[in-house]
Amino acid sequence: MSTTTATAAPIAPSGVPAPSLRFLHVVRRNYLVWRKLIGSALVGHLADPLIWLVGLGFGLGSLVPNVSGLSYLEFLGSGMLCYSVMNSASFEALYSAFTRLKIQRTWEAMLHAPMTPTDVVLGEWVWAAVKGAFSGIAILAVMTMMGLVKSAAALWILPIVLLIGLAFASLALIVTALANSYDMFTYYFSLFMMPMMLVSGVFFPLQQLPHAVQIIGQLLPLAHATALSRGLVVGAPLDHIALHVLVIALYGAVGVMIAVRLVTRRLSR
Repeated sequence: MSTTTATAAPIAPSGVPAPSLRFLHVVRRNYLVWRKLIGSALVGHLADPLIWLVGLGFGLGSLVPNVSGLSYLEFLGSGMLCYSVMNSASFEALYSAFTRLKIQRTWEAMLHAPMTPTDVVLGEWVWAAVKGAFSGIAILAVMTMMGLVKSAAALWILPIVLLIGLAFASLALIVTALANSYDMFTYYFSLFMMPMMLVSGVFFPLQQLPHAVQIIGQLLPLAHATALSRGLVVGAPLDHIALHVLVIALYGAVGVMIAVRLVTRRLSR
């Protein structure tokens, strides 16, 4: 299909059109659509982590002693905050983005405006991250009402949740660019996201796992996100802050560059 636009976009040295602020129109468009469906969207993305938090936090938490110096509810809550961001951003960049790409062909329609594939991908990337951040902030608010947040230093998690959303949105957009149907997303959730939850310290300390599994966990963005969340939100010991932020940022930056190339190739067929 043709990707000719009304206004030629500057070309970066890599051969991919250079990004511009046009991607903000994609963000605004997706927000306006989401605003009409906000009720079901909030239930879909917040119910799952809240059920995990309340069910496991109070149920299993009454049987489990303190974990790493924290009550199990504090330990679990700070992990579920990151899970909520990951889940919401990934779902948006997978199912919703794929619907706009293949079923509704919204992305193709956007290319008839002064818009490039890079603009479309950046817009979807930022919007998915913003949705993820909304979910994380909602979990933080619930933790605050439950008395789990003890310091105003927890506000430093706000820019971090957006960064976490960008990391997972970029990975999900890569899968979306490669997918031929919704079935591929089942593999992504079952073979990547679910195992990552179990080896990233969301439900139990990473140190409880075999050494080889710990190494794998440290290579994944969720482990670094969880470490930051625990340190900032509930006051757990926090070392290597710069490393945690760098790993998450690298996943986001490298992932979105790959997604841009894959989507550009797909839309140019």
